[in-house]
Amino acid sequence: MRIDKMLSNLGFGSRKEVKKLLKDGAVQVNEELVKDPKYHVDTDQDVVTVHGEEIQYREFIYLMMNKPPGVISATEDDRDQTVIDLLELEDRIFEPFPVGRLDKDTEGLLLITNDGQLAHKLLSPKKHVPKTYFAVIDGEVTEEDIQAFKRGVVLDDGYETKPGELVILKSGIRSDIELTITEGKFHQVKRMFQAVGKRVVYLQRLTMGPLALDETLELGEYRELTEEEIDALMGYQV
Repeated sequence: MRIDKMLSNLGFGSRKEVKKLLKDGAVQVNEELVKDPKYHVDTDQDVVTVHGEEIQYREFIYLMMNKPPGVISATEDDRDQTVIDLLELEDRIFEPFPVGRLDKDTEGLLLITNDGQLAHKLLSPKKHVPKTYFAVIDGEVTEEDIQAFKRGVVLDDGYETKPGELVILKSGIRSDIELTITEGKFHQVKRMFQAVGKRVVYLQRLTMGPLALDETLELGEYRELTEEEIDALMGYQV
């Protein structure tokens, strides 16, 4: 990769700013001064330093966010704050995007990456990647609902969902449940409960495939995935 492209990708400025950095003698490759922006670097082997600090190049970034309510799962929006707006500049320069969508008022696990291949793998309808949600339901959730979800319910637009696994944690005027589904229709969890005459009042995503929400993350916080988590996602088969 050209040295100017590498430095630009890593957030050291525009190509023009990077050229000045090189011209000023701030960059070394394998302890040799490099001033030519067209100089090619082996990103796996070469040791690159800027102002004496070694830098690591990487193509992809993988982040886990505990998405807060009121923020939308998009890269940009004219009216609302997006999950990308919550990222530090050093992470935004990788131009990541949310993998799938969580509704504006839904909280919980959101994977953010710039790895399009992985995103496609996790979102492809053919893959049936399971996602588990915790929800508070206005109304008593019953065994009948468990059976209805197991068969699949008909949504307001006539679509019949694939089977969902419903677990009642607490039943009453307000019920706590966990629901695992393998597809991601618009507002699906809310519409599934609508189909059985009940209303979701709180929704949080707990898991996506092999990835589980880190409970130490406060709302709006995020962290990089561990090597183990990345490996689990890469090798995941339903």
